[in-house]
Amino acid sequence: MMKLDKEHYLINRLSSKHIGDDAAVIGDTLYSMDAFFEDTHFKREWMSMAQIARKAMLINLSDAVAMNAQPQYALVTVSIPTDMTHEQIDELTMSMQYTAAQYGCEIIGGDTIGGDKLHLSITIISKSDAPLLRKGLKEGDLLAYTGSLGQSKRDLDRLFKGEQIEKNSRFYEPVLRADFIAKSRPFLRTGMDISDGLYCDTNKMLDINTYGFDALMPIDEVTGFSGEEYEMLVGFAPEHLETLKTIAKETDTPLSVFAKVVNNDRRYPCKSHHFKA
Repeated sequence: MMKLDKEHYLINRLSSKHIGDDAAVIGDTLYSMDAFFEDTHFKREWMSMAQIARKAMLINLSDAVAMNAQPQYALVTVSIPTDMTHEQIDELTMSMQYTAAQYGCEIIGGDTIGGDKLHLSITIISKSDAPLLRKGLKEGDLLAYTGSLGQSKRDLDRLFKGEQIEKNSRFYEPVLRADFIAKSRPFLRTGMDISDGLYCDTNKMLDINTYGFDALMPIDEVTGFSGEEYEMLVGFAPEHLETLKTIAKETDTPLSVFAKVVNNDRRYPCKSHHFKA
């Protein structure tokens, strides 16, 4: 498996000006794609076909939600193992379609190939009149995250130990903050979903804005390294804090302010959250 720094290296070798956010913005249309691969992101013995399909679709829809965009269409590529039955394929496709439809998104095509493992790659095409980007922070801004972080990593560790986890675990069922982002957009400078862990994703946002941070609360490693949470990391001016707290309460969205943007080069420790069998 490639380490996270090699992933960044590959991305940085591409020259398009549209690279850098959760989705590429071209006019009012946004394009995003994420992979969900067996033995890199999940094991088949851990999840039903419906759970695999739902999470694969949710983590892709998360890119649109994170940028204040409305998903429109999805293209899906699936590598189908030879031991998958027709019933399992039906379960997989029905769950993908149901999850996409919950967010107003339609699967309009893609590709299928035979393989030795179950791999999914999904492209989402969405629309936004006011996309929320990663760039735009100013010195003195506050950084906050939604929800409660750490469950995804804790439950992943339990699965590795052969233990059972709750069916509503964040590892199975990410919670997307579409209402909070839509209502908060006028008061946010920056935003992104937390897919690589709070530590790593905060560093990404700071890097693109060439700032550092002062911590306003301690972030332990269980919280900071927990990947695939798909909560939101947002940046905003301090004068909007009370308004955002009100919106968070209205949308039942826990909001934790953890850092202040300052002119230094401080970064959190960062390591890959993926695994390999």
